[in-house]
Amino acid sequence: MAEFEIDDDRTRVDRDVLWEFLSTKAYWGRFRDRATVERQLAGAWRVVAAYRVGDGAMIGYARAVSDGEALAYLADVFVVEPARGLGVGKALVHAMIEEGPGPHFRWMLHTLDAHDLYERFGFAKPDETFLERRAGPPPREP
Repeated sequence: MAEFEIDDDRTRVDRDVLWEFLSTKAYWGRFRDRATVERQLAGAWRVVAAYRVGDGAMIGYARAVSDGEALAYLADVFVVEPARGLGVGKALVHAMIEEGPGPHFRWMLHTLDAHDLYERFGFAKPDETFLERRAGPPPREP
């Protein structure tokens, strides 16, 4: 596998690779339709992607939503199968968090299976100040 580069130019994102991965391989993304994925890309605070040097193929992706001042949510981080194990995921998260405009933000994310990756960047279980309202119908008022 050739080397890769990280770029935060969202116009460079290969929307077909993004859609293919999120709709077929991402346990967290299969509920979305393509229009939703496109809106999420367009509305993201920041997007970073990894591209193979040589042919420019997109091999990884991450997006974030943020208020731009104090907090951010990291989402949709993935690396395509042939590029795994090469440090692409670490490079994506590093570029998003440490090299972007939010290294001092409170960052949040959800993951089922990548705790080791994110712990390297300071992610830990929520403290006593953090509450979450999970997706679903809104609660009824009494």
